[in-house]
Amino acid sequence: MRQKSKKGSKTKKAESNIRTPIVVVMGHVDHGKTTLLDRIRGTAVVDLEAGAITQHIGATEVPLDVVQDFCGASFGAEIQVPGLLFIDTPGHHAFTSLRSRGGSLADLAVLIVDANEGFRPQTIESLTILKRYKTPFVVAANKIDRIGGWLPSENAPFSKTFKAQNQRVTEELDMKIYELVGELYKYGFSADRYDRIRDFTRTVGIVPISAVTGEGVPDLLMVLVGLAQRFLKDNLRIAATGPGTGTILEVKEERGLGTTLDVILYDGEFKSGDTVLVGTAREPIVTKIRALLKPKPLAEIRSEERFLPVKHVAAASGVKVAAPKLENALAGSTIKVVTSEEDVEALAKEMKSEIDSVRVETENEGLVLKADTIGSLEALVGELKSKNIPIHAADVGPISRRDVIKAGAIKDPLLSAILAFNVELLPDAISEIQKTEVPVFSSDIIYTLLESYEGWVDEQKMKMEQERLEAVIRPGAIRLLPDCVFRQSKPAIVGVQVIGGVIRTQISLIREDGAVVGVVKGIQERNENIGSATVGKEVAISIDGPTVGRQIHEGDILYVNIPEKHARIVEQELKPKLSEDEREVLEDFMDIKRKREPFWGR
Repeated sequence: MRQKSKKGSKTKKAESNIRTPIVVVMGHVDHGKTTLLDRIRGTAVVDLEAGAITQHIGATEVPLDVVQDFCGASFGAEIQVPGLLFIDTPGHHAFTSLRSRGGSLADLAVLIVDANEGFRPQTIESLTILKRYKTPFVVAANKIDRIGGWLPSENAPFSKTFKAQNQRVTEELDMKIYELVGELYKYGFSADRYDRIRDFTRTVGIVPISAVTGEGVPDLLMVLVGLAQRFLKDNLRIAATGPGTGTILEVKEERGLGTTLDVILYDGEFKSGDTVLVGTAREPIVTKIRALLKPKPLAEIRSEERFLPVKHVAAASGVKVAAPKLENALAGSTIKVVTSEEDVEALAKEMKSEIDSVRVETENEGLVLKADTIGSLEALVGELKSKNIPIHAADVGPISRRDVIKAGAIKDPLLSAILAFNVELLPDAISEIQKTEVPVFSSDIIYTLLESYEGWVDEQKMKMEQERLEAVIRPGAIRLLPDCVFRQSKPAIVGVQVIGGVIRTQISLIREDGAVVGVVKGIQERNENIGSATVGKEVAISIDGPTVGRQIHEGDILYVNIPEKHARIVEQELKPKLSEDEREVLEDFMDIKRKREPFWGR
């Protein structure tokens, strides 16, 4: 067991007006987000006295002394930030919920990637979100202990454990790191292994770690503290006292408490009894804090059922707020202490305008979007705009019947759809969908949601193109057989042989001189009605219009009269797919037409 470091032995005392940087851990499912946080927490519990790490609602605070102890002798800089506040909730949800005036409340992010698997859908989504919000981040290349032949060394700094590996293992790790460098480059980021970087403002640092053994985790913590100290210090200055402002991370039902809010308080303070303004999908509500709750020390919030009441909380911290009338509170919106009636009106207007700035309602043709939080909606709207996909309406909350009616009224079949991010379908919406057949694309990953919609669009376009081409009248020619006139007129019924292409009912026929003779009303083969006949078949057809012996005669060759628009499609788009007999008939037909009009069908 390492000796607990004496507080302040290597660090300058943190300035009281600098808040703890907020760090969100993001990445694909099963790539190690929870294991990393558990490793940081667990090591502190084992190696330090109980309570060294403070457990918050939805967050874990790692004080600077713990970071210093974890990093050991390699930690020597004068640091003024108080530590790091890691957000515990699922990465992309936490990130898009943590908003402040259109930006991200998260100061830093850790993008965790399985070094052996590489980029996955949620990795790409996380990158897209980080890029949109311009948030500094570090890549944690996790699971290095799974490289074949790896020799683990618990909680060792990366430089130490890397030197202990044989050449084959180090080369394999380097290869994996450079694969990640290449992936990041595809998305517009310059990256390298963290210990090879001089300027972290220009290059993303990749820190090889094992969340299971703790290897490289000291380096990750040190890089995060260093980034906060060097590049974020001015942004972290807060008022330690005064009316508190926070972001609602989650709205939850708690037994015995009713609806509660998990809040990240990032400025000022909350006190039990404070009057607060809470953001909703519509008008903000005014309520009074009935209780502020924290989990028991070092208890895991996801499994903890009981909370400890506290009278006062100061930034930056995570806290559970119990108050009346919270049912319509919106994750991602603001909760703010108000001290006067005048404040309420001004702040309510400001809060509503922030939500309205993300909401979309237009008269234009476009998609209908629904999302669970303002941040998620903002990210989804941003993605669609970057792809030039039009939006008709965008709002937070579950999918209602009204949303389905809106989508169903869109005339463009490729835009008559709903994209739903992490929201449920209300019962009245389900019955409306069954009636209108409006497609609903739903996912808790924006990347997957867009991929599903774009895949459907491609399928629909192919289907529409196929239907368009199937509707095109194709080349065909027949010869009237001798001694096979069954009726001379009204309609004329004659036996014919299909000498090229295909004939169908309802198509008109022309002679070799270009004169239109009539319309095929029916086709029979062995006394059975059929819709079409192909080359080589001998059938009886009824033709409305001509009289046998006048306009048509036995032995005549008649051609399917292809409309000019169709002829253009056949010649320009379908010709390579035509059979040899169809091509010959098409050429003969075009010659007939172009004798009169040289540019016909061109």
